[in-house]
Amino acid sequence: MDNLWIALLGGIVLFIILYILIIAVTLPKTKVQQRLRFFDIQAGSNPARNQEARKNTNMKDIPFGERVLKPLYKKLENTFLKLTPLAIRQLLAEKILYAGRQHKWNVNTVTVCWLFSMAAGFVLAFIFVSRQGQYIYIQKVIILLLGLFIGGYIPFSVLNILIGQRQQTILRQLPEVLDLLCVSVQAGLSFDASLAKIVERMKGAFVEECAKMLRDVRMGMTRRMALQNMSARCNLQEVYLFVTAIIQSERLGTSMGKTLTAQADNMRERRMQSVKAQALKAPIKIIFPLVLFIFPALFVIVLLPPLLSFTQNMLP
Repeated sequence: MDNLWIALLGGIVLFIILYILIIAVTLPKTKVQQRLRFFDIQAGSNPARNQEARKNTNMKDIPFGERVLKPLYKKLENTFLKLTPLAIRQLLAEKILYAGRQHKWNVNTVTVCWLFSMAAGFVLAFIFVSRQGQYIYIQKVIILLLGLFIGGYIPFSVLNILIGQRQQTILRQLPEVLDLLCVSVQAGLSFDASLAKIVERMKGAFVEECAKMLRDVRMGMTRRMALQNMSARCNLQEVYLFVTAIIQSERLGTSMGKTLTAQADNMRERRMQSVKAQALKAPIKIIFPLVLFIFPALFVIVLLPPLLSFTQNMLP
């Protein structure tokens, strides 16, 4: 019986590995490739042309991934997506956007991975329950539900970690970018030209968002809408305050240099307050390492010799 469950778990793991390989090999990597593939399909939408192309095309000339793996993946993906609630897909899409992976990860792929994670957690919990015979029925049900919950929470936890790391990077880079913007605008450059110069010479999460904002403006979007989209992607109060100040300065016609100077001072002050808050949390966080690792060693060094001498004196 144990060998059967081990074989089942091995099959599930092998299926997940093959699924990831199919995604990595057959699916388009970027939206540009998806657009090109869409235009190729539209260009070949003529039935007579398609029939002639089928006659001239040999099945052996088509790659194995295009003939077998990709249709199989599409069927599996459509089947699994029918089991996923729409709210979960929307939440995953928001998490991917906040993590800055919207151009690298597909929402449908992440949703299917979430289902696989839930299934893996349920299978592992079922194997654990089947090997432990001392649990009653209610305890077994609770363990199975707990495994299902943990398996479903792992993808969200990974996305939350990526979002937190990206937001911390943006917060560290925001004051520096604002200082450079302030200096460039005061030197005579416009806001867009100053931002373009910074994008050319710097790298980072916030600089990438600024580059996306400039691309949106060049594509015809208004600056106000592009800035609002940037603040929505960052999902930070500091970026929202910066965007609001820029929009109000542009609408009211006030000096952009003074606005950027005030925002740079404000962001620098908020950064200092955040660092001070983290420093004040350090004594509380250090209590647990002290209790777990340092105090036991001190107790052994201080109390062990008197206890040993006391024990020797008490023996006859």
